Amino acid sequence: MNQMYGYARVSTKEQREDRQLLALSGMQLSRRNIFVDKQSGKDFERPMYQQLLSHLKEDDLLYVKSIDRLGRNYEEILEQWRFLTREKKVDIVVLDMPLLDTRRGKDLMGTFLSDIVLQVLSFVAENERKNIRERQQEGIEAAKLRGVQFGRPQKPVPDNFERVCRKWAAGEISGREAAACCNMPVTSFYRKGRTRKAELLRKTEQKRRQKKAEV
Repeated sequence: MNQMYGYARVSTKEQREDRQLLALSGMQLSRRNIFVDKQSGKDFERPMYQQLLSHLKEDDLLYVKSIDRLGRNYEEILEQWRFLTREKKVDIVVLDMPLLDTRRGKDLMGTFLSDIVLQVLSFVAENERKNIRERQQEGIEAAKLRGVQFGRPQKPVPDNFERVCRKWAAGEISGREAAACCNMPVTSFYRKGRTRKAELLRKTEQKRRQKKAEV
């Protein structure tokens, strides 16, 4: 008996697949026949996708919410579509695009029209992703110009950091001793203290020159 399957994918573990699962559940699919990956589609080493492929048999039916669930670029979508339909010999239904239903038009003209629609939609999907990435990058650059900080907030330095840095800059203690005094990892102390030490040494040199000029 031919089986019906569904496949859903989100790019990160933080994203939700609810919208895709809701659409797939409307196709009367058994939950155990729905495979979900939570990682990037940059390649096809996706565990649940690979598991799905091992289940698919000739004349089975695969549902996906949208065409870009099969890949992240034009070439990969076409490659997987052709692998599934020509080598695995399964039917595919794209819920967001009723024209992409390989159960219809099994003759040469139907296959030809499906291929044309597939190539156009794959191209559009790839360009939309590029546009989204460009808009995200533009937004990040604009935010940086406004002073928005990205990444983890920096931990405040301990209260004795300035005093210890002065001793370190004066050569009274080593960097490791200074880090221990501040109860900081050595690498963290060097990263934060190196700039401060340079400022203190520069100020010390300026004072030395001023005194020398006065003499």
